[in-house]
Amino acid sequence: MDAPELTTSLDLVRWVVWAQRKAGEDWIRERGLSHEQSFVLGYLVQSPGAIQRDIAEMTRTSAASVSSLVQGLERRGLVERRTEGGDVRSKRVYATPEGGELIAGFSAAMAAVEETILAPLDQDERTTLHALLTKITAELPRPTRS
Repeated sequence: MDAPELTTSLDLVRWVVWAQRKAGEDWIRERGLSHEQSFVLGYLVQSPGAIQRDIAEMTRTSAASVSSLVQGLERRGLVERRTEGGDVRSKRVYATPEGGELIAGFSAAMAAVEETILAPLDQDERTTLHALLTKITAELPRPTRS
């Protein structure tokens, strides 16, 4: 099967996004994580002590899905749930040091991917590309978490 022809500017943008996403997925997979697991670990590193309901809202999934996901991460020693304030129904979730270490470096890895993707451009071309993309996106609706 031949690769599709990339004839429009947006076809080329999708190709760039695909390359970036594939690199991120490969980085995550090398650590034995799913996309969802890595996303939750990253969230917990930034928001320690989140409750599962907050995680469900942030990931746009059900409480049952989050519970299963957290249980899997807990079995691997990557997160821990703690009861706080004496309320056994309210458990807060924390990334363990091992969990934090496992995903440490993702931002640096993605910066390296960006550098690789943009390597054919000199600084002036990068500035122009950024300005053009900023102009295009200025009128688009912003992505939301809800």
